[in-house]
Order: sequence, then structure tokens, then C-alpha cells
Amino acid sequence: MNVTKIFGILAVQAALDFSADKIQHVWVDNQRQDKRLQPLLNQLKSLHLSIDKADRKRLDKMTDGKNHQGIVAEVEMPGVHSEDELKHIVNNMTDVPLFLVLDQVQDPHNLGACLRSADAAGVHGIIITKDNSASITPTVCKVASGAAETVPVYQVTNLSRTLRWLKDQNIWIMGSTGDTEQSIFKADLSIPLAIVMGTEGTGMRRLTQEQCDFLVKIPMVGQVESLNVSVAAGIMIYEAFKQRIAK
Repeated sequence: MNVTKIFGILAVQAALDFSADKIQHVWVDNQRQDKRLQPLLNQLKSLHLSIDKADRKRLDKMTDGKNHQGIVAEVEMPGVHSEDELKHIVNNMTDVPLFLVLDQVQDPHNLGACLRSADAAGVHGIIITKDNSASITPTVCKVASGAAETVPVYQVTNLSRTLRWLKDQNIWIMGSTGDTEQSIFKADLSIPLAIVMGTEGTGMRRLTQEQCDFLVKIPMVGQVESLNVSVAAGIMIYEAFKQRIAK
């Protein structure tokens, strides 16, 4: 676990809704008395949390000048894991590996939903990029419904290099894209596997796709061109789960 500062009405409300016991300290603008902030303050006060009044200048400094809306909270959050920790886990695994790789997925709701599905399907971890990716936030934890504490998230600097290393450990890299004929339902997902999902709209980056051993798509008969990334990830990891329990 790590302690981090969050700010803004929605972020603090998400932390309060998800797990109020993770909030350690709150700072509030002593000049702000608006209707949006007051209900949140009432909730925080009812929990007998430590709340300090501060001037706007101090809050600006705490948040590097970002829009804090008059409230900052110090929250204990699940920490992300390092690339070295990923290597240690892979080198000591006794189960058939199953990882989910998110290539610059930035929506915290998608990361939270992926964590929830990953927990249910027995995924050993989610790999994310250090830059341009959602990380563990109160919103992610709220959507994940507890899975942020049970499914490790590994943050890597160079995703292509990490995928090459996984391949060297005899883990197959499977990419998801609409630009292929191979159906997810006809692929063997019982093998040691890392499933790579790209961000909505642009998909996987070129260098990421080049590291994939094979590509698959989810067959679709409707008019929409693609699924939400967390929905697509859920379908894929559950297909892997189904094939593994069948064996």
C-alpha cells in the first residue's frame, strides 16, 4: 500500500464511497462554502476524520496548481508493482501463466472493470505502461470492487521490451485487433499467455503489435465497429478461463 494525495470533489467522493477507512487526512479551503462541497464535508465529518482548514495558496502548492476544487485528501491506496516484481512472479510460477496487458488504456473505469474481470477469471496480473495509462486511483478501486487489492498491477517503462522478455519465458503474446481473420473462439488460449488490449479508437501501438505471436478478434454481427476495451478484455480472459477449466 502507498499513501497518495488526491484532490477534487469527485475524486474524494469516490474514495469515500469505495473505502472510507483508507482516507487518512483531509484539507479544505477555509474560504470555500459552496453547495457542491458541503455535502461531501458533512459525510467526512460524520466519520470523525482529521480535517484541516487551509488557504487556497497551500492547497495550490499541494496539488501543483491543479484544480483541486477546495479539497485535498491523503489516501492509502494499493500500490502498483515493478517490472522486477513481475519477473520474480513469472520465474516462480507453478500455474500456467495468464496475464492481461493494457497498452496505454487511460480510462480509470476501464482499468477498474478489467481488474474486476481479471480477479473473477484467475488472471495472474495486469501489465500497464508507465506513461499515458490509468493507474490505481480511488475511481479505479471503486469500479474494481475490491479487485485492486487482489490482482497485482505491474507498471513497466518499455512495453515492447517487457513483451519480448515474456516471450523468452515461453509465454505467448496474443494481440486483439479487428484487422485479422482469426477468431478468439478458435484460438488455443490454454497455453501460457499474455493477452494484449489496445486503447479504444487507436488500438495497440505498432511496436506493441509487432511483439505479438498471433492476433485475434471478437466476431461481431452488429453495426458497431468495436467493443469497450474492458468488455472485450472480459470476453477474452473468460474464453481463456473456459478453455483452462475444460482441460
